Amino acid sequence: MHSIATPGIWAAFLLVLVAALAVDFLVLRSAGAHRVSFREAVYWSLAWVALALAFNAGLWWWVDLHGGREVANQVALEFLTGYLIEKSLAVDNIFVFLMIFNYFAVPPEQRQRALMVGVLGAIVLRAILIVVGAALVARFHWILYLFGAFLLLTGVKMLFAANQEPDLDDNPMLRWMRKHLPLTRDFRGSLVSVVEHGRRWYTPLFVVMALIAVTDVIFAVDSIPAIFAVTLDPFIVMSSNVFAVLGLRAMFFLLAGMADRFHLLGHGLALVLLFIGTKMLVAGFYKIPIGIALGVVALVLVGSVTASLLFPPREQAQPGGTGGD
Repeated sequence: MHSIATPGIWAAFLLVLVAALAVDFLVLRSAGAHRVSFREAVYWSLAWVALALAFNAGLWWWVDLHGGREVANQVALEFLTGYLIEKSLAVDNIFVFLMIFNYFAVPPEQRQRALMVGVLGAIVLRAILIVVGAALVARFHWILYLFGAFLLLTGVKMLFAANQEPDLDDNPMLRWMRKHLPLTRDFRGSLVSVVEHGRRWYTPLFVVMALIAVTDVIFAVDSIPAIFAVTLDPFIVMSSNVFAVLGLRAMFFLLAGMADRFHLLGHGLALVLLFIGTKMLVAGFYKIPIGIALGVVALVLVGSVTASLLFPPREQAQPGGTGGD
């Protein structure tokens, strides 16, 4: 499959990725386990967005030198569109992560580590899915239409299931772990396992990390086909996806306290999937320009957030209502 990236560009991307993860890990380690404040989450979110935009600017500069201004503009727009799509679809992950944390009563100071491990696992697993997806698209181009149909079906299901929380008690992986792994009843600080009476036991923190990793893979099955509607270049697919995931931990702490206020965002994300799925299905007849796709996605997201704030849930809007927590 054709790509604008040379081995040197891939090496530069991996270098930036390793450096970013190293800095994030060192800062997390030096700060120790603590409750993340809203201000800290804002600063980290801005830093991750700035890093993604800086990388995109560097990519534009390199392509402009070697491929011309028109190609550079197209590549930069594809990266930005893919980044926005992946970033927006990651919001659904955040709401599910919050449900998992609340279900297991994870101490606030331990949530950072669980999310850090989840981000690392997400990068590895998404990279595998992207490589497999790119290989399939390169060999069977018609699979893009299957991706489009899948996104349409997912969008419809999400539209009708928006704001409905899944039942963790019925989660197959959680049931398997409870049946096959010796689990402690309480947390043991930041430990994921302990040895007691000559036997290794796994803490609830281990269960939470495993569920977060699996949850992200499930959502990646929806989001990765979506970015193939933007570009077939595996480098842009990979880099935009990874940069979106890098800021997942900071975005969680930024949005966790406001999840109930964005009650219409799930409907907006469903409309995004419906639009992207339609874009893929009609590509053989009409290719929707990337600029228009970026505008539509941004408009839907901003519109759903604005509508959520202007029209709060009925139980919250009425005085004396009995809304949920």
